[in-house]
Amino acid sequence: MRWRLQMSSERRYAIVDIETTGGMARRDKITEIAIVLHDGAQVIDQYQTLINPERSIPPFITNLTGITNDMVADAPLFCEVAKEIVLKTEGAIFVAHNARFDYGFLKEEFARLGFAYTRKQLCTVRLSKKMLPELKSHSLDSLIRHFALPVDNRHRALDDALATAEVFQRITNMGKGLDEMGEIINLGIKEARLPANISLQFIHDLPEAPGVYYFHDEDGNVIYVGKSIHIKKRVIQHFKENTSKSGKMQQRVHDITYTLTGSELIAVLLENSEIKHLQPEINRAQRRKSFPFAIYYYFDEGGYLQLKVRKKNRIETPGTAAILHELPDHHSAISYLRGLTDQYALCQKKSDIDTGPGPCFYHQVGKCAGACIGKEAPDDYNLRVREAVAATQQNIDEDFALIDQGRSPDEKSILLISKGRVMGWGYVENDTPIVTVEDVIDHIQARSSMPEDHKFVAHFVRMGKFEKLFRL
Repeated sequence: MRWRLQMSSERRYAIVDIETTGGMARRDKITEIAIVLHDGAQVIDQYQTLINPERSIPPFITNLTGITNDMVADAPLFCEVAKEIVLKTEGAIFVAHNARFDYGFLKEEFARLGFAYTRKQLCTVRLSKKMLPELKSHSLDSLIRHFALPVDNRHRALDDALATAEVFQRITNMGKGLDEMGEIINLGIKEARLPANISLQFIHDLPEAPGVYYFHDEDGNVIYVGKSIHIKKRVIQHFKENTSKSGKMQQRVHDITYTLTGSELIAVLLENSEIKHLQPEINRAQRRKSFPFAIYYYFDEGGYLQLKVRKKNRIETPGTAAILHELPDHHSAISYLRGLTDQYALCQKKSDIDTGPGPCFYHQVGKCAGACIGKEAPDDYNLRVREAVAATQQNIDEDFALIDQGRSPDEKSILLISKGRVMGWGYVENDTPIVTVEDVIDHIQARSSMPEDHKFVAHFVRMGKFEKLFRL
């Protein structure tokens, strides 16, 4: 399903602090929340409540916060206070010290309820780094000391939120503090670079999730298709760039729609299919190979099998070089090569990772047998390289299903693969049993396989970029 956005307005700042059972939003839960409403000049309202996390609080968290299991036993569940949180923060800029943490937990809690929680954000850590670069630390404790703020109960939500509100007000009163704050809130986008019909609020309301996005012209035609694991961040990058492509987008884009996929692989497959089907004008003008980088292998002058990452058709090596693996970008190629080097105890110099003088770093720490200095014979070293080559070149010719993230925490995505061809994909609830091929077929929508599917699937399987592989 392709989505369009609704507009909303900003009026005030909601300064938020939460306490939790741990540091992972997907695993842990909120135990306390405080919201301090600020109009830019002063505090105008405040809200605080303990929350029953429906799980025990670890002792080390209790030691840090003072919040015990007994204290939250009769507290409301998150679902009982969710509406109040929405109302308190609606139309406000979400402010927190390390906003990614607090905002991430709230997004996850709302996602469990089937609600997409989206707010403009301002991180006071980032604001402090911009305005107070002379400070060695920008932690809340450091800023409390710097501004000599009185705080009674650190690591309790209301006290920390009030302290953050005071830090926020002190910094924004400094010179260009408001300008710096606006730049952070707007994620570095200059409004003048946006298309005439696209507002900053429209951009802020884009989802922070995997999927495919579509840029439309004034007549509704799709002129660009892209994919990302974070749609909003990628769209922002388009309009922050100062390139000919971003210039075309600024002039031509009239509307943006998107399709959430949950799975990164589904986003890749859908983008490829949509580009082939829709033939968007800007994609055609910026056409590039889907897998422009490759890991090559060849014999060097000493008889050792050498591995090297290069762009396709741009490698200069003695003799004939063969392609071991094709990848979509340089970072992925280097990461994959480092993985092979670690797994098969290869030499960093023979893998083109360490290019400095002398023995490679792995030899110095005992992880390389010395091919870099001629200590290990080529025949012995090459045996391990051939093992790496054989493992990498295994054909994905079985029938299997890939299980991965869904579009919400309550579901998972499922793709059916047959002999390297993607037969279709779909979504199932987390508790739906998948045991047989019939179970998979019942929950997917069939699609025509694309020529590039095999490479996409092979890349994701080799990189382990999925939650589960289920052989059929």
